[in-house]
Amino acid sequence: MPFKLQFQAMEDGQLLREAILKQDISSRALTAIKFRGGKILVNGVEQNVRHILSKGDEITIIFPEEQASEHLKPENGQLNIVYEDDALLIIDKPPFINTIPSREHPTGSIANFVYGYFLEQGIDSTVHVVTRLDRDTTGLVCIAKHRHIHHLMSTQLQKGQIIKEYEAIVHGHVSKDLSIILPIGRKDSSIIEREVREDGQYAHTDVKVINRFIYQNEPLSHVRLRLHTGRTHQIRVHMSHIGHPLVGDELYGGSKHILNRQALHCVYLEMIHPLLKKKIIFSSELVESMKKIIHN
Repeated sequence: MPFKLQFQAMEDGQLLREAILKQDISSRALTAIKFRGGKILVNGVEQNVRHILSKGDEITIIFPEEQASEHLKPENGQLNIVYEDDALLIIDKPPFINTIPSREHPTGSIANFVYGYFLEQGIDSTVHVVTRLDRDTTGLVCIAKHRHIHHLMSTQLQKGQIIKEYEAIVHGHVSKDLSIILPIGRKDSSIIEREVREDGQYAHTDVKVINRFIYQNEPLSHVRLRLHTGRTHQIRVHMSHIGHPLVGDELYGGSKHILNRQALHCVYLEMIHPLLKKKIIFSSELVESMKKIIHN
């Protein structure tokens, strides 16, 4: 079935177009509805955007069929689904798997598996990733089931309304809780690596120390981190810059002798449901490889 959005007119004499725009439907989406097979109904009758509404009119937006990217191939793969409804899909991502395909790993990503799942379930959608994790990072990933939902969630991201918290194991004993507010940009000598630099983008990470301990004769800290911005590799860059790189993160100064990937897990997501307009919260337990280090 195509994706639909239904709501009531709140006042007399309002233009249909104005009522639609108040639902945060983008002008681009309106164009697609008009020219690519969508419909706008008022009380079950198709109307154009200049139609004048009466209070209580039932408005139905039927969005056109989505076309998946030709570069995204559907695959069958295991998905740990934390939550699902008509708008959102929340996945608990394991390590060593991309969120989306890359040149080095064109298949076997969460996006490939989700696309295969959508086809299997008869869901008319391509894959819209709202929150992305690095290949080696584990934990919660949010996926929108439609372009319009993705637009609403992206707006939340820009306004800082999606709260993301992580737990990590870092080298050394972090002395105290702190806020790191340092700009991040691409390193001149690399297309992948980032660094703190004056001409970078504003980046803000809060760090809370959960525990300090010794593991295999090395001082380590278990920390919880809240992102206020979403720069590439933000946690990894900020923690490395203050002298506490993530365990397993060789790119930014960590060592793999304890864990063969960066010890980073998205444990908490908080957002406003794009259709219900209510706060929703998701949490995820640390993976066993990180628990083993912390508890031993």
